[in-house]
Amino acid sequence: MRLISRLSNSVVYQTTNLVSFVSIFAVLGPVITVSGGFWDAISHLLQEPEFFWTIQHITVYSGVSLVSLAAFVGIILLIKNSVSNSLKTGIILVIIGAAVQLVSGFADSLSHDIYGIDGLISWSHQPLELGLVLASLGGLIILKNREHTKLKILIPFSIISFIFFTTWLVFNLVLIFGHTIQCIPVYEIFSSGCSIL
Repeated sequence: MRLISRLSNSVVYQTTNLVSFVSIFAVLGPVITVSGGFWDAISHLLQEPEFFWTIQHITVYSGVSLVSLAAFVGIILLIKNSVSNSLKTGIILVIIGAAVQLVSGFADSLSHDIYGIDGLISWSHQPLELGLVLASLGGLIILKNREHTKLKILIPFSIISFIFFTTWLVFNLVLIFGHTIQCIPVYEIFSSGCSIL
């Protein structure tokens, strides 16, 4: 009986640690991605050369890598059937967000190969931002389920991040429909303007 109890406790402890890992990386990954994106915007302002493998893009895709790692661990948890209910929903959102970001990253690389410099609005940037929103929402849902642990200190940070990413995506989607007027002030920052590629 003791052996079964020990094994059961070990599995629960391991699952708890993996869920914590997924939530932390799902929250921090998008923050790193957006930080790299803002750094990229600053390099546009400074009119630095634009190509895909800049340090700014490497920072962006380091954040994407963290989310992808969280998604990979999430897939393991789902295969082992060790999570349920809203934890499962949160992990699924992280997985979908990571997949969207990875596909968008490849599309962004192609976009740079074809067009060179890109603007704030492009056929690869907005899906990447959607992936950020989904992953951060998944991380928030997971953290909310873990609010009785030390991870509760990340919940306010996660909420603010999710709201910011969602607002940023909505702002960019609005630019698609009113890009001529609304992109004029943004044009100086993104040297190619808000051109829709």
